Amino acid sequence: MSYSQHAISYLWQTARADKSKARMSLSLLLENGAGIGDHSTGDFHKNLDEALDMLVDAEDRLETLGKYFPEGDA
Repeated sequence: MSYSQHAISYLWQTARADKSKARMSLSLLLENGAGIGDHSTGDFHKNLDEALDMLVDAEDRLETLGKYFPEGDA
């Protein structure tokens, strides 16, 4: 595997991991009140926004990678 193939593979893997992390965070925040703990509602809203931003970013990266660096080409 060439250097560029390793780099593209890394980009795919990190985007997928970030998407998974964001989905897990959103699930925890939305479905498990115990996950909120002693945080204020401001913290809760901030955490929701951050998780959604991470999900959107990861999905955008996956879409862009698919457009310019399809996995079969890596």
